[in-house]
Formats: sequence, C-alpha cells, structure tokens
Amino acid sequence: MMSSLQSVSSSGRTSTSEDNNNINDNEDQEMTKLALASFQAREEQIERKKMEVKGKVESQLTRAEEETRRLVRVWEELEVLTDPMRKEVAMVRKKIDVINREIKSLGQSCQKKEKEYREVLEAFNEKNNEKTQLTSTLVELVKESEKLRMGKLEELSKVLNPKR
Repeated sequence: MMSSLQSVSSSGRTSTSEDNNNINDNEDQEMTKLALASFQAREEQIERKKMEVKGKVESQLTRAEEETRRLVRVWEELEVLTDPMRKEVAMVRKKIDVINREIKSLGQSCQKKEKEYREVLEAFNEKNNEKTQLTSTLVELVKESEKLRMGKLEELSKVLNPKR
C-alpha cells in the first residue's frame, strides 16, 4: 500500500496527500510572507511617523530654546533697567520722608507762631484801642482843663480890673 493517498484535483490531475501538504506549506509560507510584508509595512509606517513626531519635537525644542534665550535677554534688560531706578527711587523717597518730617515740624512751628501772632495782635489792638480811648479822654480833659483855667483867669482878670 502506498503511504500517501491519491486524490483527483479539479484539473484532473491526481494528487497525493504529500502534494496537499506541499500546497498547504506553500500557502502557509505565502501567508507568512504576506503577514511579514504587512508587518514590515506597518513597522516602516510607525518608523516614519516616529521620525515625523521626532522632527516636530526637535523643531518645537529649537523654538523653545530660542524663546528661552529671548526671554533671558529681556529679563537681563529688565534687571539692568530696574536696578538704577530702584536706587534712585529709594533715594528720592528717603528725601521725601525727611522733608515730610521737616514740613510737619515747620507746620507745627508755624501754627504755634500764628497762634502767638494772633494773640499778640489781639493784645496790640486792645492796647491800641485803650490808648486811643485814653488819648481821647486826655484831649477832653485838657480841653476841659484849659476851659476851666481860662474861665478862672477871666475871673481873676475881672477881680483885678473891676469894670473898667
């Protein structure tokens, strides 16, 4: 007996199970080749996508580095710009504080002297009014005294010279 069974294919050819095994092996090999080709195509696609993403990342990193350098330059310019101004501003603020204290002291002194001035002016005006009143009184008294003396002198003159 033969170890392989014979079968008739649709083409009319006789085939054995060994032939069937060979065909199955060929089909398996071809499917394996197709699977490998498909796998390799996907791997290549993944690699291309990976390279594309890597390129984008590198591009963004380059832009980020450039932006970082630009920001560092701006920051350095700001530092240089603010330092002298801070010192000047602090110095001017200290001067303003000193002057404010002086102004406060001078203001208090001025208020005290204005109060003293008003008090002295009021006393001056009172004394001036008193002097004016006394002067008026004196003028009246002097007039009255002169009148009385003139009257006395006329009386004495009449006594000395009785009717002439």
